[in-house]
Amino acid sequence: MKAKAADFLVYDQESGTYREDPEQAVRDDVEKHYWRHVGQTILKDWRLYLMLIPMLLVFLFWRYFPMYELLGCFKVSDNVKPVSEQFFSGFSYFKRLLFAGDGLSTDFWRALRNTFLLSFYGLCFGFPMPIILALFFNEVRSNAARSVYQVLTYLPKFMSTVVMTSLVTMLVKQGSLTTGMGIVSQFLVKIGAISFDVANAGLLNNPAFFRSIYQISGIWESAGYDSIVFFAAIIAISPTSYEAAQIDGADKWAQMRYVVLPSILSTIVIMLITRIGSLLNIGYEKVLLLYNPNTYVTADVVSTFANRNGMGSGAGVGIAAAAEMMNNVIGMLLVIGANTIARKASNTSLY
Repeated sequence: MKAKAADFLVYDQESGTYREDPEQAVRDDVEKHYWRHVGQTILKDWRLYLMLIPMLLVFLFWRYFPMYELLGCFKVSDNVKPVSEQFFSGFSYFKRLLFAGDGLSTDFWRALRNTFLLSFYGLCFGFPMPIILALFFNEVRSNAARSVYQVLTYLPKFMSTVVMTSLVTMLVKQGSLTTGMGIVSQFLVKIGAISFDVANAGLLNNPAFFRSIYQISGIWESAGYDSIVFFAAIIAISPTSYEAAQIDGADKWAQMRYVVLPSILSTIVIMLITRIGSLLNIGYEKVLLLYNPNTYVTADVVSTFANRNGMGSGAGVGIAAAAEMMNNVIGMLLVIGANTIARKASNTSLY
């Protein structure tokens, strides 16, 4: 289609001439001096961008540069030569992991199943707990009491993984001649939940108890810290919404159901999408510190499987890289699927 002058100019009836539209002139100026405006904005807020540099460096060195090593899952493993000089091996590592049928393939499928189950149980039992805590904090009228409760629930998050796993180990430790059973093991024996022999052998040495210990300790560690986002969404609700509900005769439970939860629904959906995206990304440090060969059947996850095989005592770096690659691809597909479903179901999505 051929452009006309009338498409860009405005006809002035008084003078009988064409002149440039003022709005179009502003748009042309913005497009012409776009990078100048960007530079001026950066200079104006240079302190904020300076604070952004450490985060960018962390992502660059710990997220993007390691992606180059993922080529190792398509190359012949050679600890001497760099990845760029290794020979291309195709999808041989993936075929071995998925279809070989040997002990390595069996261990991988077991690790993948354990990863999904641990994450799924964490989603079912761990995701609602921060919401429940945020609702509880919102009902505490004393600011001093609420601050104390919040600090007590936030504190475990600021402990290192080594400290947390050491505390868990002490609470459920096995009995011996010099030290007794942990306080949790003693309590479970007294109420008849487990036998003395099971507690004396150590709950962390029993595969049947590993998932429960992992989930309960995970809720203890992160539920309070994760409630910050939901509590911030709750306190942003307008007081007029509560007043309108009270006029209609709504009690506390009705206000929570018809005012609070619908108001924070978008926040819940966004956090749920991000949680589903990390469904297969189990923090292997905690598993590595808690598990042992006796509990591999329920505790071994993809990350620990890759760590064990990639450190020289297993099948090699190529197998480890292929296992992590599959784990990450499945996680990416879960994010896309969860985001698509949430956008179609509630018109709320992450992107």
